[in-house]
Formats: sequence, structure tokens, C-alpha cells
Amino acid sequence: MGRALRALAEAKRVLTGRQMARRGATIFPDDVYLVSYPRSGNTWTRFLVANLLNPEDSATFTNIESRVAEIYFNPDHALRKLPRPRLLKSHEAFHPNYPRVICIVRDPRDVAVSFYHHNVKARNIPDTYPMDDFIPRFMRAEFDPWWGSWADNVMSWIKMREGRDTFLLLRYEDMKEDSPRELLKIARFLQKAGFNNIDASPEKVAQAVQLSSPERMRELEKQEAGKYAQLKQTRQDKPFVRSAQAGGWKSVLSRESVALIEREWGAIMKSLGYPLARNLEEEDESRLERV
Repeated sequence: MGRALRALAEAKRVLTGRQMARRGATIFPDDVYLVSYPRSGNTWTRFLVANLLNPEDSATFTNIESRVAEIYFNPDHALRKLPRPRLLKSHEAFHPNYPRVICIVRDPRDVAVSFYHHNVKARNIPDTYPMDDFIPRFMRAEFDPWWGSWADNVMSWIKMREGRDTFLLLRYEDMKEDSPRELLKIARFLQKAGFNNIDASPEKVAQAVQLSSPERMRELEKQEAGKYAQLKQTRQDKPFVRSAQAGGWKSVLSRESVALIEREWGAIMKSLGYPLARNLEEEDESRLERV
């Protein structure tokens, strides 16, 4: 009965035009898609760009969908009405029709930890669920199977688009290390794509970074969580914007969980510049031997 009711509700949304666009969104030739695996910094990047595009009217959780809309929370007819060129958020694996793509990657060990807390907030797992039990399920993409695993999703874009001038690859860790530098890369990419109203001066870039700080985003989340589609159905006692750290996995994941991730995805991680824990341990041992 539950499945039948869900199917009926889905059919009603389609007939009334309230079906979310998702992968079937209309694609225009001047679109730019901001893609990433979930929990890789996409929302933060949306705020950075929105605050650069609209320096006099800063981004909030209640207006972000009109600035950098997400294909999962907007029907296609609403997305088609947005001013062009459009910048849209997507978690999809490779889509051959996306004209221009900004792809954000993040260390999968940190993605796993963030994804764990995201699923606690979404009530998919209890607070007491063991992290070591979660990691294999995360790697099998059990919680959001439509996006595939971290490795499949990330590599689908890199293998198919890397090296083209219509593709910009960014690392979350680099964005944290030097936000103005990486935001300027995004600005230059968008300017070439037809976003002619971007003021990429050092002052405006610095302002956008400041307005998009984790501290400000957490405060906005507290004020607006009940109004934002992505947050209002989740636990309000758990934050959506957490520590926003790079490397936090080192104090959270067990040696066994780290080894599991690195055994499966180590080659990809190294190609993206993420040192493996086993290599760090070998370097520490070698350093001690030389002392």
C-alpha cells in the first residue's frame, strides 16, 4: 500500500508540474553546471559564487535557489524561467549534454565522515550507528544509489571531460587553503561562459569569501532551516553546515575504515593529490629512523 501511495503521489506531482527536474532538466547551450559528489563543498561553492554575482544582495538559504538553483529541488518549468546563462547545481555522474562544468572533488575520507553525519541528520541512521559499519555501505552507495559511488561519480567527469576548456576541476582542500585564488578561477571560467556581470576585483572576491564563511552559513542555517527545502524535513538539532574542515577524517575514522577506503580507491586518491595514510605512516617511520 505504501508503494502504491508513493506512486500515486509521484504521478500527481508530474501531472501538476511539481515534479522536480533532476536528471531530466532542460539543458540550454549556455548553461554551466556545478557538479560534485554529495558532501564535497557544493553548497559552500554556491554561496561563494552567488555572493560574487550579487555583491549588494548577499546569498541566504532562502534565496540561493534563485541564484544557483539545484535541479533536485526545483521543477523544470521553474528552472527554465531563470535568467540565462544559468548556473545550476547537480550531483549527477557524467551527463553528455552538460555544456560547461565546474567539478568539485573532496578527499573521500572526509566525504565519508560528512556523509555519515548527513544521514544522521536525515534520520536514515541513528546517532549510535557505528562508523565502521557505515563506511562499507557508503562505499557501495547504498544511501544515494542514483549518484553511484564516490569513485564512479568523480571519475566519470574526469575521464570524460578533463583537459577541455569547458571543464574546470577544483579540489575542496585547495578552496579551503586559498579561497580567493580558487574563487577567481571560477570567476574567470564563468566570464568566458558569458557571465559578463562578474566583478572579480580583489575587493569583491574577498567580500564574497567573507559572506560565505562557515560561521555565517551556520548562522543563516539557524535562522532559515525551517524555510529551506533541503533542511526543513531533517533533524533541526543537527547542523547541515558542520566543521567544514579538510582532513578531519584523521581524528574520526578507524584505521580499518581508512584502510578499506584506500584499498578500493587509493589509486584515484593519489591521482588527485590525496596522500594515503599508509604512505604517511611510512614517511613518519623513515623520519624517526633518521633522527
